[in-house]
Amino acid sequence: MEIEVIIISISIVLSAFFSGMEIAFVSANKLHLELEKKRIGFIPKILNIITQKSSKFITTMLVGNNISLVVYSYYMGSFLVKILPLSGFNDFSILLIQTIISTILILVTAEFLPKTIFRIYANEVLKIFVLPAYIFYLLFHFFSEFITFISDFFLRVFFKTNADQQQTEFSKEELGNYISEQIEETREEELDSEIHIFQNALDFQKVKAREVMVPRTEIVAVELHEKVANLKNTFIATGLSKLLVYKSSLDDVIGYVNAFELFKSPKTIKAILLPVEIVPESMIINDVLNCLMKKRKSVAIVVDEYGGTSGMITVEDIVEELFGEIEDEHDSQEFLEKKTGKNEFHFSARLEVDYLNEEYSINIPKSEAYETLGGFIIEYTESIPKENELVDIEGFEIKILKMSSAKIEEVYLKVIHEDA
Repeated sequence: MEIEVIIISISIVLSAFFSGMEIAFVSANKLHLELEKKRIGFIPKILNIITQKSSKFITTMLVGNNISLVVYSYYMGSFLVKILPLSGFNDFSILLIQTIISTILILVTAEFLPKTIFRIYANEVLKIFVLPAYIFYLLFHFFSEFITFISDFFLRVFFKTNADQQQTEFSKEELGNYISEQIEETREEELDSEIHIFQNALDFQKVKAREVMVPRTEIVAVELHEKVANLKNTFIATGLSKLLVYKSSLDDVIGYVNAFELFKSPKTIKAILLPVEIVPESMIINDVLNCLMKKRKSVAIVVDEYGGTSGMITVEDIVEELFGEIEDEHDSQEFLEKKTGKNEFHFSARLEVDYLNEEYSINIPKSEAYETLGGFIIEYTESIPKENELVDIEGFEIKILKMSSAKIEEVYLKVIHEDA
């Protein structure tokens, strides 16, 4: 009986290994795998051999798994007959009981658990178990070659395709996952700026204009018939290099003025007016950038669904989304962010939800309806809160500390949900 237990245990372990390696190979990041194979050493060399033809590797794992299951079934059946009190049962009942117990045991120990674990740690598992996989790869070589030959024959004859086509390019998801893994494995101070730029570039086609724009409430603009002297004073006071120009209101922006144009000593603002591009809030910033570059413009007005001015976006804003903040001597705007206690914070309402979640791990719900902490509060209260008002929102206790007209400036936030 001890021999039977040993054989059953070995067959379960081998079945778990084969089924796990199969799912690990399918789930592994292909870019990570290819880069690993390019390294110098014994492990990368073996990894390159066993994964050179994917169908043969998977076939090898299937052959090994089937052999293990056959051995398991044979010995498990006789083992259960010996340990279970099955006297008095007919043959069908005995077979049914054996099948149920054997199936439950093999599904849990050799299918569900190993496949789940191997799938989660697919990249690491392939490197750790590459040597035993190579041994079985050689051991089942003739079986795998024969089965692969038959499979390839049917695929060529009936489906007009090849089983193994060498992958020459990788998806953005695979590249993004690889970059994320590198960031997680590297300390923040050791990260190269190129890695952050690379990650930003991958997300570039997902970012919309409303996420990057300067909001309407922060736009500095002048009226078309304003005196040039007043325009000059506005440039000096704000330190900005570009100012929007409107006719009657910000919903009627007709262009912008660059500070350098003042060197031409213009008589009127209209004489130095430069055109702007109009883009919707939902437009991807990659498309906005292409549009501005083609039309040789540097400023775009972002409008909402009703045609009203929602904000403005410049080429610099888009470039900062890719390369990070580009600050000059005039960029003096600082947002308040201070931890005042355990799960208690003092924040500027203009801070972005994504930034707060990443920096403080407070798990504010995300939505396309808002980008900032202030937007999150207004979205859930469906009203403009008053100063010193207390608001409870989905596990957060919020107090409005400072308001200016209809805009939230500063808030006190306390995280009270369980996963904080």
